[in-house]
Amino acid sequence: MASPSSSSSSMFLPKLLFVWVILISSPLFSSATCPSTKEKLIRELNLCPKHSINTVFGDPMNVFIPPGNIFEKKLIFPNFASPSASGPSIQDLGHHAGYYSLPRSKSARMFYLFFEARNNKNDVPLVIWLTGGPGCSSELALFYENGPFHISKNLSLVWNDFGWDKASNIIFVDQPIGTGFSYSSNESDIPYDEEGVSNALYDFLQAFLKEHPQFVKNEFYITGESYAGHYIPALASRVHKANKAKEGIYINLKGFAIGNGLTNPEIQYPAYTDFALQRGLIKKSDYDSINQKIPPCLESIKICAKQGGDACLTSRGVCNEIFRSILSIAGNINYYDIRKQCEGSLCYDFSSVETLLNKKEVKEALGVGDLDFVSCSSYVYIKMLEDWMINLEVPIPSLLQDGIRMLVYAGEEDLICNWLGNSRWVEAMEWSGQKDFKASPTVSFKVNDKEAGLMKSHGPLTFLQVHEAGHMVPMDQPEVALHMLTTWIQGNLTTTPS
Repeated sequence: MASPSSSSSSMFLPKLLFVWVILISSPLFSSATCPSTKEKLIRELNLCPKHSINTVFGDPMNVFIPPGNIFEKKLIFPNFASPSASGPSIQDLGHHAGYYSLPRSKSARMFYLFFEARNNKNDVPLVIWLTGGPGCSSELALFYENGPFHISKNLSLVWNDFGWDKASNIIFVDQPIGTGFSYSSNESDIPYDEEGVSNALYDFLQAFLKEHPQFVKNEFYITGESYAGHYIPALASRVHKANKAKEGIYINLKGFAIGNGLTNPEIQYPAYTDFALQRGLIKKSDYDSINQKIPPCLESIKICAKQGGDACLTSRGVCNEIFRSILSIAGNINYYDIRKQCEGSLCYDFSSVETLLNKKEVKEALGVGDLDFVSCSSYVYIKMLEDWMINLEVPIPSLLQDGIRMLVYAGEEDLICNWLGNSRWVEAMEWSGQKDFKASPTVSFKVNDKEAGLMKSHGPLTFLQVHEAGHMVPMDQPEVALHMLTTWIQGNLTTTPS
């Protein structure tokens, strides 16, 4: 692989989608250091994992897991705050932590957390959540967005009143391998494209349902945000194709939801300047100047699609100049939420998750041995760079055609994966219902009789622009996000009959 440093150093690349790193050459087993703000891994989130990737010699768990199998344990966090008398008992809930031994690997193990629904677990869907990066742990979403718990100031856990386990049985997965508590001893196990990502996740789901056969008949939904705009369509397509080919256990896939994602770069990158001008981040003269960078970007994307490899690295560098130019004018804005300014080098402070998950008693409860938690892996990020500019809209029309539902939602205050670019690729997508979707009305999406967003839908496709939310909708608007999920899985998040 060509060195990514030239394309990476040209812009600030955020958290769950765009991990901004000064990409320095480092061996696989080196530690990531954070001596200055410019060299901090995703500095804007105040995260600085000890290692650039979880790679090990030997077995940190001292447990043999045959390839293709799962090792799982009951999970009770040691620092969970006492629930209220009316709340659920942590001992009575089905909370699990586990490892899956990937069969198509040298020595890879994928870590996951599984939370059975607080109520009616047999009747509500099974949901998987995928965090982006590429290379960021889903525990970031678990503790700061839509998991059962939030982290309090003293590092104890408190119930999240709007956790998605109130409407589903939900799985949080650390992937690709090397992220979070997932690990390998062999560099070749780290995927570099969506084929590798989707195969690993499909194999995991097969093993998971074998371990939990009571959930085989439950409806299944794939969800996530940011760079998961790549992962989600790839996994949905992999599952659907396997179902049609009668491969393995039938997975009852009903839909997939992408939040503030990167899915079709060819449409989303040119939307940056339009969004920035509309929101007053740049002036018309800036807009005209930066727009001159769009034709070379689009041409480079076409070359990437034809040649792959280094051409895609080049394309990423060319197109990122658009975003970099906007930031150079807009100043110290939080590009996940343009209503806010970053304070010094920090846009958010998510450091508590690293502190919590690296506590000895917590690691013992999770069953991860002496592994350190890698919140975001710079090594995984580098490995996936050639995947960045690939159009993952491609497999979606056939999924819609077969009745698999798609929800694309976007917080309207996000710049990096803004609602405008997402709405444009959704409208431009060619499928049998495209004309009717374009003609469908935009209606108010209400929560508690208050408008929480604007929605457009036809048949299996829904787009939702969420008010007063940035890149991480479940964090900024937790009640709205839970209502959105609940309404969607019930088939009611629509303006026209399906």
